[in-house]
This record gives sequence, structure tokens and C-alpha cells, in this order.
Amino acid sequence: MDVTAVRGKEVYLPDGRRLGRVHDAVIDLEGMACSHLFVTETPTDLVEQSIDVAVPWRWIRGVGDVVVLRWFPETPIPLP
Repeated sequence: MDVTAVRGKEVYLPDGRRLGRVHDAVIDLEGMACSHLFVTETPTDLVEQSIDVAVPWRWIRGVGDVVVLRWFPETPIPLP
């Protein structure tokens, strides 16, 4: 799959809640693989102040019409 094909896809948590929309992919140049998806439009009930998040590729269960995660931390994610 071309990594640009994930841009604009909706991202959902394992329990069906919407996390946001894929804005872009983060590429590990050393391994030439996608390391993270950069997700925008996050809701405040999942991410404090609706900040954008970088979701590690290993958290992704599958990519089709939408992106489904296999795991996501306790919510809401607090700011540091």
C-alpha cells in the first residue's frame, strides 16, 4: 500500500470511538517504513485540548476504508 493512500482516512479506536483523521504519515528514513500516522481533528474527550497525535504504526490493526487501532492509551491523554 502506498503510504499516501492513508491520508484523509478516519481513525477509530478498538471500541469504535472516532479518534480523528489521518493528516500524514511519518516515515522512518533509515528503515524506509511508516513509523507513525499523524492524526488531526481529535475530540477533547480522547485527547486534552484536541491536540494532534502521532499514533505508532504498531498500534494499527488494519487499514481499509478507515484505520482501526488495536490499542490506544487511557483517555483523555493529558498534556505534559
